[in-house]
Amino acid sequence: MGNFEARTSAGPGRITVTLAGECDLAAREHLTAILLDALTRARAVFVDLARLTFMDSSGVHSLITAHHAAKHTGAHIYVVNAAGPVASVLELTGVGALLRAPAEERRHV
Repeated sequence: MGNFEARTSAGPGRITVTLAGECDLAAREHLTAILLDALTRARAVFVDLARLTFMDSSGVHSLITAHHAAKHTGAHIYVVNAAGPVASVLELTGVGALLRAPAEERRHV
């Protein structure tokens, strides 16, 4: 894994996974494991992408895998604070709209 970091923090009824650096194939398994673990501990998982500078299809795959796992348990996974190239990837793939947090929830991340 090159320049990738994922940290989790817990809040009331939620877990926030903060990503930084570059999310590519080398980070995919690590990211998927972190997201799936977070979903076992909270019904709402917010993935904060403010410090993520790059995401390819591997990162998108991890988010979709977590989304499917969340659907099976009644949980939710949301992406927030995407910008630049990361926001473009999420928009082009439709994942940004699929995992968009409700407006009232975006203010708390």
